[in-house]
Amino acid sequence: MSTHETRQTPRADVPVHGHCDPRFGAVREAFEENFRTRGELGAALAVTVAGQTVVDLWGGWADPARTRPWERDTVVNVWSTTKGVVALGAHLLADRGLLDLDAPVAAYWPEFAAAGKEKVLVRHLLSHRAGLSGLREPHSLEQLYDWDLTTGRLAAMAPWWEPGTRSGYHVLTYGFLVGEVIRRVSGLRPGAFLERELAGPLGGGFTVGLPARDAGRVAELVPAPARPAAEQAAFSAGLSPVARAALANPAAGPAQANSADWRAAEIPAANGHGTARAVAALYGVLAGRGAFGGRRFLSPRAVERVRESEGPGRDLVLGAALEGETEIGLGLWLSGPRGLYGPNPRAFGHDGFGGSCGLADPEAGVSLGYVMNRMGSRIADDPRKTALVDALYRAL
Repeated sequence: MSTHETRQTPRADVPVHGHCDPRFGAVREAFEENFRTRGELGAALAVTVAGQTVVDLWGGWADPARTRPWERDTVVNVWSTTKGVVALGAHLLADRGLLDLDAPVAAYWPEFAAAGKEKVLVRHLLSHRAGLSGLREPHSLEQLYDWDLTTGRLAAMAPWWEPGTRSGYHVLTYGFLVGEVIRRVSGLRPGAFLERELAGPLGGGFTVGLPARDAGRVAELVPAPARPAAEQAAFSAGLSPVARAALANPAAGPAQANSADWRAAEIPAANGHGTARAVAALYGVLAGRGAFGGRRFLSPRAVERVRESEGPGRDLVLGAALEGETEIGLGLWLSGPRGLYGPNPRAFGHDGFGGSCGLADPEAGVSLGYVMNRMGSRIADDPRKTALVDALYRAL
């Protein structure tokens, strides 16, 4: 597909660079509009169609003082957009016959059978149905950086609810649970496994944690405006014990994510760092029914299993923040009737705290990666992401 190079300065003096196929001009316009009217500071967007990059844009600033322009290779913490990539790693092992998603977790991680968890299945980990959405005993951020301590406490604890019966978003524990299974099967922690099997072969640009080599090109996260005190108090008061444990034990925000300790740790639910181009390529494996960049990573059957739903419902953790029912497949959220990832209800993806997103639509052959540093206030479906997805599907 033909592309045209752009080096434009929309209104408000926000520099935008990159290329965009003329057919997707509306996507470029939506990207620029995010800077003009939706508070964007620095961001990047990539879209692939049939494995070809048709949009590759970046612009704005990598720091709140606007002293460092967002460059082509700028990376940023993408929060829970990382979860979709970690799930992809688990499905890679399953597709090779090394991991049975319907087997008990304890078949691979024997210590996990403690406290009545002997019947928890690998699919329950992937679909946020394991009942381990947050630790019961106080767990600090410093302790979260200790892989063995965190996984050991998860293995020993009793579930908050009967596993397999309901979804309850595993905010930070997800990556340790799925990641420890990856480690037990492959011999590698998830970051190293994903680098070897997926991110590296796809051209790099995505890591779990931030390697020292990338310290000079990471964008600084900027928090969303604080909620009014009364609104925040009402929200907190309405949280169930399960939700409170998931969201606050421990709690993490931009200040922590900008720290050297967070970046050096391996937190596979929340501290993936990458470019939009890398996110689009990783989700492009799913959009391409297992193939991307001339290489096959998964079988088409394995991709179908990724979006195998455990059933819709009101999430036990995010129910207070999300309107209505949601539906999670085996590691990613389904677009569903609400069109969370465009009009195809079978499209799927994962949002990250504050706005980032990865999207895959195998029927359209489309993937999208969107990353940014000024965080929004919504758990999911940030208006900037929604505007970009809407523009993309209008252009198809």
